[in-house]
Amino acid sequence: MASKLQQLQPKAAQASQFVAKHGCAYYKQLLEQNKQYVQEPPTVEKCNLLAKQLFYTRLASIPGRYESFWKELDYVKHMWKNRQELKVEDAGIAALFGLECYAWFCAGEIVGRGFTFTGYYV
Repeated sequence: MASKLQQLQPKAAQASQFVAKHGCAYYKQLLEQNKQYVQEPPTVEKCNLLAKQLFYTRLASIPGRYESFWKELDYVKHMWKNRQELKVEDAGIAALFGLECYAWFCAGEIVGRGFTFTGYYV
């Protein structure tokens, strides 16, 4: 372990020097390329205003998302009623989606337990 640390130390120093030398130029280039997104003047008050605008814009989008959810649910109900006409490809996609949801649930449970598989701290 100590030998790997000694191998990484020069690489970390080299990376640090590179960032120190080119970081400012990269920062300026990044701001120049994205200047259309920068609000003038860049003050705390402007940031607070933008945060409020984002919050209330998202709040205003809830009815549209609610409507889209019910349309999707109606589509799934229709597909379930006509499941005899379902193609193998559609069934495979649905199965993969269900498997992915289950995998994310399991991963979330593991993370929630502090990356333990048994749920107990040893």
